[in-house]
Amino acid sequence: MKDALRTPPEDWVPTRYSLLSRLQDWDDQESWKDFFDTYWRLIYAVAMKSGLTEQEAQDVVQETVISVAKAIHTFERDRKKGSFKGWLRNITRWRIADQMRKRNAPVLDPERVPDSVTPSMESVWEEEWQTNLFEAAVERVKQEVKEEHYQIFHLYTFKEWPAAKVAKALGVSTAQVYLVKHRISTLIKKEVRALEKKSF
Repeated sequence: MKDALRTPPEDWVPTRYSLLSRLQDWDDQESWKDFFDTYWRLIYAVAMKSGLTEQEAQDVVQETVISVAKAIHTFERDRKKGSFKGWLRNITRWRIADQMRKRNAPVLDPERVPDSVTPSMESVWEEEWQTNLFEAAVERVKQEVKEEHYQIFHLYTFKEWPAAKVAKALGVSTAQVYLVKHRISTLIKKEVRALEKKSF
């Protein structure tokens, strides 16, 4: 059900120019919290799927954030010179490689995690980038709709309860379940498109 709500945009997690500019100030705690809250799950999930342990993946998140802080002022925001998405992916890849070296895993190229460890780093990154954007869109829509309506949508779409069961549990009609699902699905698709436009 969740996949049906997704569209295949070129870029996924929204990264605002204004946020990147603010990150150049290490003391801007609110902006760094915004950055961390947006990206830590993406970095952590990719690290775990690369074969790291939970602790190693947490270290990758920490070291990636530190690396971004050290290098954010050098990041070129011109698409022709590379996107933030690609830049962050490379930093994450290098920090994963660091963890592999610490456990004495063979890493021939210091800027690349070996294929034997991550069969398709690019596809993993794309998958997690998509998931992260979809979840961000759902969270935004959740804040905009009535709590009861989101509960209907959640049970019917994510929990995959039959419409009749949702209707009985929440005391609404089956028709309302269908209508709420349609309305919120439309809002999520709209939010995804809006986030796409903020991506680069």
